[in-house]
Amino acid sequence: VRVGSEAGTGETVVLRTYGEVSDHADSVVLPLLLPDAPVVVWWPVEAPDTPSKDPLGALAQRRITDLYAVERPMEVLEARGRTYAPGDTDLAWTRLTLWRSMLAAALDQARVAVTSAAVEAEADNPSAELLARWLEARLGVKVDRVVSPGPVVTAVRLGTAGGDIVIDRPEGPLATLTLPGQPPRTLALKVRATSELIAEELRRLDADEMYAIALRGDGTKESVSDV
Repeated sequence: VRVGSEAGTGETVVLRTYGEVSDHADSVVLPLLLPDAPVVVWWPVEAPDTPSKDPLGALAQRRITDLYAVERPMEVLEARGRTYAPGDTDLAWTRLTLWRSMLAAALDQARVAVTSAAVEAEADNPSAELLARWLEARLGVKVDRVVSPGPVVTAVRLGTAGGDIVIDRPEGPLATLTLPGQPPRTLALKVRATSELIAEELRRLDADEMYAIALRGDGTKESVSDV
């Protein structure tokens, strides 16, 4: 048990289980939880097939997984869609927060109907697939998946009658936003560290409905301003 300067403003309990106890981690953790305190479970590497039914996952209001940590992310993404439960989320989705915010802001400025869309990213990138599904669900258009050298998502192109809306980030922390009839602008769009992603997830304990829509590719045509 780490307290004081070793644990910051709280207490940290580090548990390492061995043998049969490893199959009953919930019975070891449960006595340490405070009554009515929110519980978040994060699996930094391999997560259970159904996080909400995992003994530890069942204790939590929020369950955080990471598709970037698995060998076949696209297969696992499909499986997560079938086993989704309110409270599930994935850091592949959290990595898109800045992209979604900028796309919503761009469409608020342009105020035009989107007739086509494309997401450019490295092959088999789970964040790119979630972004494409979210755009399809919210805009009601087919989104093309275009393979690029990466890293991660490199561009989103939204076609409109007046020209393309483009956010392009081929590399580095800066992106270029292009709107029809306006000069290009430079935006900060860095690849965030895992610690920043976890901090974002810890700020909310309600179900992430937008993640559910993107994961399952459902929803009705609406504005993307609800990110």
